[in-house]
Amino acid sequence: MRLLIVDDEPPALAKLRRLLAPMAEISWLGEAGNAEQALALLARERIDAVLLDIQMPGFSGLELALQLPAGVACAFSTAYDAHALRAFDLNAVDYLLKPYTPERLAETVRRLRQRLATPPAGLARGGLLGALRQLQPLDGHWLVEQARGGLLKLPLAQLQWVAAADNYIELHAPPACYLERRSLADFLQHPAATAFLRIHRSHAVNPAHIQALRALPHGEAMLTLSGGQQLRVSRSYRKQLAPG
Repeated sequence: MRLLIVDDEPPALAKLRRLLAPMAEISWLGEAGNAEQALALLARERIDAVLLDIQMPGFSGLELALQLPAGVACAFSTAYDAHALRAFDLNAVDYLLKPYTPERLAETVRRLRQRLATPPAGLARGGLLGALRQLQPLDGHWLVEQARGGLLKLPLAQLQWVAAADNYIELHAPPACYLERRSLADFLQHPAATAFLRIHRSHAVNPAHIQALRALPHGEAMLTLSGGQQLRVSRSYRKQLAPG
């Protein structure tokens, strides 16, 4: 089994490497310190399974699991048990709670091998991402973590604009607004958000909800969305929008 381990804490990676390297069933062991590094490895290496931390800078392990290539099995390793239900919602084969014993880690490896030998019904063709695409396009929803646990699938068609708020972003789907710990730049780099247009350093909009664009002095503009919200378009981003 070719296994990739992903954790932003070097001591955690070192422990996993020390315990996993001697296992005969693992033919290749790769490691990454964040989701972006993991995706780069997944693009150039043949990887059978991944063991993911959940809380990482940038994309979380839960978000990374949604982008795994077809047929890749995943398990989570984390110090927090609050995400267990969400992890199994994503069809993880195991939830390894830190601190763990070598025996418990070996059980996770066994479960990953078992999943690879007998993929669950509905995921044999295309893995988790393939299963989601059978239901709808990948960019159809944005997953929002709820305060009491669980994931809300927010249709991107309902999301009108996204605003930066210190270390968070506000996801505006009137009349609802959701808060998520992430930068606006991170949101716009996510594969599900490629259609959104940044019109200011503090906000981006869903083009499907643009109702009007009124020119302002000095090359700026005022944009009106379908919900009535008006947002200023800065001069540097005005060129992305049609004149008017």
